[in-house]
This record gives sequence, C-alpha cells and structure tokens, in this order.
Amino acid sequence: MEVKVWNYLEEYKEEKDEIINAIERVFESGTLIFGDNLKNFEDEFAKYCNSQYGIGVGNCTDAIRIALEALGIGKGDEVITVSNTAIPTVSAIVQSGATPVFVDINEKDYLLDVNKIEDVITNKTKCILPVHLFGQCADMDVISQIAKIHDCFILEDCAQAHGSLYKGNKAGSFGNVSAFSFYPTKVLGTYGDGGMIVTNNETIYELSTSLRFYGIEGYGKPEVTRKYYSERHGYNSRLDELHASILLGKLGHIEEYISNRRKIAEIYNSELSNLGLVLPNENNYGRHVYYIYCVRHPDRDRILNELRNHDIYLNISYPYPIHLMNGYKQLGYKKGDLPITEKFGEELFSLPMYPSLNELEIEYIINTLKKILSNKS
Repeated sequence: MEVKVWNYLEEYKEEKDEIINAIERVFESGTLIFGDNLKNFEDEFAKYCNSQYGIGVGNCTDAIRIALEALGIGKGDEVITVSNTAIPTVSAIVQSGATPVFVDINEKDYLLDVNKIEDVITNKTKCILPVHLFGQCADMDVISQIAKIHDCFILEDCAQAHGSLYKGNKAGSFGNVSAFSFYPTKVLGTYGDGGMIVTNNETIYELSTSLRFYGIEGYGKPEVTRKYYSERHGYNSRLDELHASILLGKLGHIEEYISNRRKIAEIYNSELSNLGLVLPNENNYGRHVYYIYCVRHPDRDRILNELRNHDIYLNISYPYPIHLMNGYKQLGYKKGDLPITEKFGEELFSLPMYPSLNELEIEYIINTLKKILSNKS
C-alpha cells in the first residue's frame, strides 16, 4: 500500500459532479475574470471569517505583500514574525521593502512565542505578523495587547488556518488584516492556486482591491470613467472565476473537512501516544484544524527513511529555518539565534492528513510507525 502525506483524488471523486458543474457555470456565464463567482466567494468567505471584506488574489504571498502595502508598510519598516514558517511569509515581507525581524517559537505548539515579542520591538516596528501554523491560532489576546501598547498593526498569516478558532472566533478576524491561501493542499483549497485578503477596514479593502489590479480604482464599476488609469503602482494578482466558483462550492464543505481532519487527529493521538513521538498539542483556547499533523522525534531521518521503505511518503515542515537560508543571509542572523526553531527543524515531520484519508490507510500508517519505533521493522 502506498500512502502520501496528501492526496486529493478520493475527495475529487466524491465531489466531481459538483466541481464540473462549478466549472461549467463559469464557462457558460461569459465572464472568466472579475465576475459574480469571485464577488460571491469573496463575500461568503469573509462572512465565514466573521469579517466584512474579502479581496481575492493570486496566492497568499501576494495577499501578504499587498496587505502590507495597504497598511503603508515598506522600506525602513520592521515586521515581527517567525522563522519557522513557509518561505512565502518572509518573501512577501522582503518584497514589500520591509525587514523581517524574527522571534523564536514555543516548544509546546511551535507558534510565535508571545513572551519574546517585546524583546525585539524598536521604533521601526510597524507590524506583528503571527503565523497560525499547522492549523492552530497564535495567542491573539497577548499579541493584540502588545500591538496596542506599541501602536503596531497586526497582519495574520492564515494560510494554514481556515476555520481555526481562538476563544470562539475565527482565524483572520483579530488583526487589521489577514491573508489566506487556497493552494490545493489547504484546509480549503482549489485545483490550482489562489489567495485572499480579509479585513474589516474599508480603507484597507479599497487599497487592496486597487493594488491587486495595477493600482486601478473601481475597475468594473459602471460609474468609473477612467477604466485603465493607474492611481498608484500596483500588481497583477487575480483570483479567477474558475477557482472562485470551485472554492465557493467547497466552502460549503469546510466544516466537514475540518471534522474529518480532527477525527483523524484523534485516532493518531490515541494510537501513537507512548511511542516516543511528541504529538501535537492543541491549546485549550481554540480549535486546531490540523492542516498538518506535525510530530517530533530526535531520530526523524531514520524514521522517514524506514517509512519510505514501506511506501509511506511524508513531508518535513520545515527542515530549514528561514533565518539560516542563503536567500535571507542579508538579514544578519546566525546559527544559535533562534535555538528552539533550529532544534525543531531537525526533529519535526508531518503524518498524512487530509479529509479523505481512509481507515485502512490510517491503520497502515499507525502499525508501520509502531513497528519502526519499537525497532521491529
């Protein structure tokens, strides 16, 4: 039996008719870009996130970059975030002209250590960018309090946290603005790429809507007379009608997706305890949606090699801390600056996690891990 860390084929089979209908609806509408499907999805997803505005863009990297620019953040400004994240978080900050400033993570949940934020705040700090990693929200009460004291913006990176809850409220509803990804593997993903900016601030909404399309204001509105006039330097970052239509349908299944992920996590939690693996910790303040079921073991590489011998193929999230990558050496960090991030980069790995993972596959994964961890493979 071959098991991958992620697989969409069974889910596609179950939803095929709905997906084909969503595609045909677009092709038969006569509008492929900036149509009703995008507007409806923007409205519905923003509502799902307990927010007022959604701005569909090409991907989450663009969402972060555009959101930063809409906040007025750029050259000379500092943005506090984590090194234990996907590269796009930091790439978007650098693209904006701002400087990423890293804070180490908590041992228990791998999220930004809120107790270390104020250690790195300077007069150049303009934004705190918490990453809701693996499907769980950072401690937003503390982050919000610090941001208020130091007059900083909050931009939530929600690429992995669709539907995650913090004290009953959805990820993406706490900061000035938030960024989401609809990459295929996500809790809510399409069959390609896509992203969204979510906010309750009308000014951020208007600026982001302009920036995603060359700096043009009010594109598509009948009252706008200067259709192809750029008010500011902008970009080409659009969520097209096809992906918006597919996502609009899949949004109706999101709570089912999350429920299935949580059920799989419960099985892993029950069956893999007391084997030497450090299992995910769900904070008591919220709902983990388990975009990634991330475990830890000091002998990770041996375990992964043996799992591959049994046709189980996993991922490491993330093996190389961003502050130590060549692409960001200009930031001046060195080995030892973020000890927890660096240590866990050598120990973390992800078990298969997706809603359609079936019982036989789960059983095979668990039994194989038990054999490997008891040295009986």
